[in-house]
Order: sequence, then C-alpha cells, then structure tokens
Amino acid sequence: MAQTEVMPVAQEPLIGRPGDPCVMVIFGAAGDLTRRKLFPALYNLARQNLLSREFAVVGLARNPMSTDEFRQKVAQDMKEFATGDVDPSLSDWFVRHTHYLTGDFGDPQVYSQLKALLQQVDNDHCTHGNYFYYLATAPDFFGSIVEQLAAAGLMEENKEQWRRVIIEKPFGRDLESARALNQQLLRVAREQQIYRIDHYLGKETVQNILAFRFANGIFEPIWNRRYIDNIQISVAETVGVEKRGGYYDRSGALRDMVPNHIMQLISLTAMEPPISFQADAVRDEQAKILHAIQPLSSEDVLSRTVRGQYGEGVVDGHRVPAYRAEQDVPPDSRTETYVAMKLQIDNWRWADVPFYLRTGKSMPVRNTHIVIQFRRAPFVLFRGTQVGDLTPNQLVLHIQPEEGISLHFAAKVPGPVMHLGGVNMNFEYADYFGKLPSTGYERLLHDCMIGDATLFQRADMVEAGWSVVSPVLDVWKALPPRNFPNYAAGTWGPREADDLLARDGRHWRNFEK
Repeated sequence: MAQTEVMPVAQEPLIGRPGDPCVMVIFGAAGDLTRRKLFPALYNLARQNLLSREFAVVGLARNPMSTDEFRQKVAQDMKEFATGDVDPSLSDWFVRHTHYLTGDFGDPQVYSQLKALLQQVDNDHCTHGNYFYYLATAPDFFGSIVEQLAAAGLMEENKEQWRRVIIEKPFGRDLESARALNQQLLRVAREQQIYRIDHYLGKETVQNILAFRFANGIFEPIWNRRYIDNIQISVAETVGVEKRGGYYDRSGALRDMVPNHIMQLISLTAMEPPISFQADAVRDEQAKILHAIQPLSSEDVLSRTVRGQYGEGVVDGHRVPAYRAEQDVPPDSRTETYVAMKLQIDNWRWADVPFYLRTGKSMPVRNTHIVIQFRRAPFVLFRGTQVGDLTPNQLVLHIQPEEGISLHFAAKVPGPVMHLGGVNMNFEYADYFGKLPSTGYERLLHDCMIGDATLFQRADMVEAGWSVVSPVLDVWKALPPRNFPNYAAGTWGPREADDLLARDGRHWRNFEK
C-alpha cells in the first residue's frame, strides 16, 4: 500500500477530531453545488485540521473529462469560490487527491468501474476502504443510484469499513413519494447508512438552539406555554427563481421549504430535552414534535394558510420581473412563491401557543430568524403613568445572513416622567468567537465522516414533515388561486399573511436591511 502523502500544515487550530480516513464519491460532480459549496467546504475542513490526511475525492458525472482535466477545473474553481484566502500548498494537496470517472448513473457497468477505481484510490491514499457517496443529482436518481451501489457491493460494511450515502433535498414531493423513496432505500441500505442532508442545519445558530436552550438555566424554565405567547419562523429570500424556473414551477415554496428546512427549525425550537446528544436521542425528540403538530383539516387549510406569488416590483433598488415573466415559467403559472401558515403543537409544553411560519421569494431582505414572543407583563402597576402600553419581550434567533441572538425588552427612559423605551441586546457570533470561513456544509460533511447523524433527518422525520403539508397540497390543488400575483416583489408578502396574525391580535416581526 502506498504511503500517505503528508498534508501541509493547516493554518487554523484544531477544533475537533479529524474525520475518518475515507473517500468521498460525488455523483453529479460537474455541477454547481460541487464547485460552489462542496469543494470549498472540504478545503475549509482541511484548513481547520478536520480532514483526514488519508482522504480522497472521486467525482462522477456524465460530462466527458479526464482526471487531469477535472483537477484543473477543481483548482480553478477553488480560486473562484473559496470562502477565504487559498493556501497554494494546501490547495495543491487537495487537488492531487481528486479523481474523476465519466459515466451514466443508470449504467451498471459504471459501478463496476467505480469499484475498481475506489480500490486504486484506497491503495494510493490509504483511505481504509471507507466510502461515502454524495448524491448531488436530480431527485429522480436517488433510489436507483443507491440500488446500483448495493448491487455492485459498494454499500457493504464490516467492522473495519463503513459505507454511507448523503442525499440532498428534495426528499420526495409529497408523503406518498417520500414514503416510497424511504422504502426503496431501506431495501438495500440500513437507516444508519443514510444521511438526508439539510444545509440549513449547518448554520451555527441552528446548531446553537439546543445549546442555548439546554445549557442556560435562565431560559429553559420559561420555554413553555406559561410564558411564551407565540413563535414566528421566517425564511425570507431576496432572490426570485433566477434560472431555476422550470424546476421551481414544479415544486413551489411549500414543497421547497416547509417539509424540510422549516420543520427542522420547528422541531429544534419546540423539542423536549433529549437524554443525551447521541443522534437518535435528539432525533427521537424531534420526531415526537413533528408527530404532535395538529393535522390541518380542509377548513383549517382555508383559514390558517396563505399562498402568494410575486408580481413585478423593486428589490434592493433593482426592478424585478413578475414570477410569471421569469425564464421557463408559464405565463399563467399557479405555483406559489410565498407561504404563511399557523400551526399548533398538541403537547403539554405548547398547548395553545401558535407557531406562525412564512417563507417567500423576492422579499425586501434576505433574513432567516426565529422570534420567541413572551406574554405581556400585567399593566396594573403602570396605570396613572404616561405609559400607554407594554411591549412584549422578544427573543430573536438570527440564522442568516448574520448569525446571532437578540433580546428586546423595555427600560425606563431617563427623565422625571415614567416613560418606557424599547432596548435591544444583540449578540453576534463573529464578535465573540471570530468568524471561520464557511459554506454551511462543513459541519455536515464532517459529521458524516465521523458517523454523527444528529443533524440529518431520519425516515420517520421526513414522513412526519410531509404529513403536515399534505392536506395543504391537496386543498391548494383542488382550489387553484384566483388572485395571483398578489404581492409585489420587494414587499413582505400578500396582505392575507398580515391578516392571518391580525385576527389573533398579533403581527409579524420584520427586519429591515
């Protein structure tokens, strides 16, 4: 066996144990996700000493290319898409550890060639026979690729060697297809080998929700229906559909964001304390929350959900075309680009606390946040003063673009008259802990390399998320929208979304740029 090539000394301090020796096989390696996210993330792991010295990448795609041509492409992409300065020696080491195979995902012969190439890579880079497969492909290929890997013996594990597969979203397009895909995968692989990735969970603030809740004695005792009035989860994007109109028009905002990203945020925010941070202990509690969400009846869908589609408008000072004028979008499209919903969780902690969620394209700002709004304090003390109203306290978890936490509370304005003013205490990760270059994929790739599935969805979680949105999909399909487009690009969505909260005497917390 060849000797391990020494990785150049990385510039960042070690902040965890390095990943296991392994080969990462990327199906769809010629695509945008690989060059914009995956390779920069792997480079960042190497820079932080979190990538094993016994590591290699095999790219597989239909694009005809030699390994030398692929390496030239990787080197160029690294310079273009790296999240920080590139160390030439470390970049060269990484490039020398990449290989390429041209082939069609449906051709069984390709998997025989892949098996032979992996044996060669094992010998060249001492990767110990550990492989993980990243499916950066169209969803139609997910099940068949894993079946072909299993047929070629590339999913077989033993005590010394592991095999894992990372699957990108979307995981199904409804409950029925998600369930069928789970069954297809589990016929040839164990649940412990399947890592259903959600890159939102690579965000520091998302991971910090658990630490924030369960490591601080001042918050967990009030994290319940006695003290919390409502919870709002917003995922706002300034971009439209860009060049993905064909894909997006078959998906829509509901399928694209709610069963995965938003359900994960809900479950982490609302879950009970797990007995440990072991993967299944955490995911057991997340699954319980998803199963406890009240099913929506057809009448509930009409009264508790809102859909929207953006029209022409202005975003960030630039005029934006209507969704129906975007490339590859039909001029009479009924696909939603905005969703708002009111959900209830049927358990002791959250009974009667509404969870409001919304997500949309072409919004005024790019901002993902969770607002924990507490109940108002009694007003009796302030009768007969200049104070006219008491503003409820709000705790805000900012997820992107800036990651941090803020707390809004009231304080007396200096002077002889009792007058209250709002105060914000802000914490940003970069100010306290510095800022590591990140694509959002580093933590997730590293977790797969060490076998930690905590931040990946389990089969039952995926199906529970789809169970929540299935009644909405059914009603919306039966009753097409009549008023699209119903919000201008660059605004906070349709008026009906404001009405959804106004009926309960509440309003959305918006953040300006």
